[in-house]
Amino acid sequence: MPGRFDTLLERLEAARHRRPGARDAARRLRQASRATAPDAGRLLRLHEAVLFLRAYPHDARVLALAERLLSRFERRVARLEDAEEDLSVFDAPEAAGVAGTTLGTDYSFDLALWLARRHPRSVRIDWDAAEEGDRMRATWPAFVPLLEEEALADANVPYLEWLGAAAGRRRADLGWLLERYERLPDSRDARAERFDSLGLPIAWELGAGRASRTKMRRPGPRPFFHDAPLLARRDVSLDAVLSAPGLEVRRLSRRDGQRVCDMVRETTAARYREFYTFTYADPSTVLSARPGRGVELFLVGVVPERRLPLRAAYGGFVVKNAVPIGYIEGLAFFDRLEIGFNMYYTFREGESAWIYAQVLKLHRDALGVTSFSIDPYQLGFENEEAIDSGAFWFYRKLGFRPTDRGVAALLAREERRIAAEPAYRSSRRTLERLVPHNLLYDAPGAPQGDWDRFHVRRIGLAVNRAMSERSGGDAPRHRERAVRRVAAALGRSAARIRRRDAKAFEDFALALDLVPDLARWTRAEKDGVLDVVRAKSAPSERSYLRALARHSRLRRALIELGSR
Repeated sequence: MPGRFDTLLERLEAARHRRPGARDAARRLRQASRATAPDAGRLLRLHEAVLFLRAYPHDARVLALAERLLSRFERRVARLEDAEEDLSVFDAPEAAGVAGTTLGTDYSFDLALWLARRHPRSVRIDWDAAEEGDRMRATWPAFVPLLEEEALADANVPYLEWLGAAAGRRRADLGWLLERYERLPDSRDARAERFDSLGLPIAWELGAGRASRTKMRRPGPRPFFHDAPLLARRDVSLDAVLSAPGLEVRRLSRRDGQRVCDMVRETTAARYREFYTFTYADPSTVLSARPGRGVELFLVGVVPERRLPLRAAYGGFVVKNAVPIGYIEGLAFFDRLEIGFNMYYTFREGESAWIYAQVLKLHRDALGVTSFSIDPYQLGFENEEAIDSGAFWFYRKLGFRPTDRGVAALLAREERRIAAEPAYRSSRRTLERLVPHNLLYDAPGAPQGDWDRFHVRRIGLAVNRAMSERSGGDAPRHRERAVRRVAAALGRSAARIRRRDAKAFEDFALALDLVPDLARWTRAEKDGVLDVVRAKSAPSERSYLRALARHSRLRRALIELGSR
């Protein structure tokens, strides 16, 4: 009955935070294994409570009971579906990915291609939810003969009828349609843009497979049991963590790295998310570290052909007792890292602060970064969820500081008021005024304040202003001139730059062309610039970051350019 099930849910949810309390948690899990959820909303609550206990088990018995309950969870979903219950609660981003449910969203061309190859029997095009329109006219005549007869002259063209005639029984086959796009004579980016413009809804039936967030597991360190209070934010000192001996960072084999890349794509796609660093992850670059407490952290770079012009892009992933619980996005430039951290909803009441500290430590130890920047969106700028969760105070209480003077003054007033009135809470309006600018944390021993005014966007805008003034807005001509001028300043011939390094040199030349004294640098400093360019094309961008770290004059010049 609903009332009894609600009582069980409340006790099970309370058991997540009752530490010690292994016996009570085990009893509630046994009761839950025998209980039937009366509706989807309650079933989702059950799922979240059990999945949390699977990641943060009190002991081996709780872990086994949680795993057993989750292993057959799709049957519970099917029972509600057979009873024609409303399952729409599972469609929300914070709930998506439960075993036995179906996802529906417009994945990008590259991720859709990967999904169609990895799960050919589980993904399809949901034509019932698709919108017919003239965007189909731009591409489909290339593989649907005579379609232009109607598409170019008539209104209300029945595009799906034409496609059905061409594809036959494979009309809903995502792989078939993607193959047609892959055969177009355009560049890969142009093919992707044509497909993405359709916004086709793709249905992914998770079923009983391992790709759901219910069942996704990554075997790792021995389980860590939490029959004591979980570590809170007040228990964590970033200074202490980053001053401790380094983590043991190991590089995975390409084969194991591929497994990690597949896992991070699946577990993010199952939550309606897609990230550049995961879509274009390079399996030969995967790094792993195990800081303790059942946690394993991963870092992965992007394939060479998808690297950014100046920064080194790294994606990260957090696994706790074999359960994926969060992801990281990092953009490194010299010793500075713009870092985004997201703990999945289910696990936000766990040891987020301690894990975050270990994430920063991994980036410092693996990439050599010491200055960490939080983007305003992560804090709550135009992000209601971050405002609601109090993200600003999470980072502030860990030691991050504002870089904007107005924000610093407002923060000082708020902290004085909090000190005087412990029960005081910042209003929503105040939080919105605190978050339009980034927060920064400089590790102990690192230069303090060098990056306070920096933004890579300022370099890009300066390049574009120079293009407008010097080349009349002609991008190809401006690039060519910048390459020639910078090559001459470095004492090199542009024609002698190796083909593999040409793109990296061209990108750097656009910025270096704005350094007024480049020609007066020492021979060693000029050679160091070429080392940086060559490293940008190396198999791993860790080499690039090491080359940047060795060039103090280049660092000063680009910080100045990005701080104006």
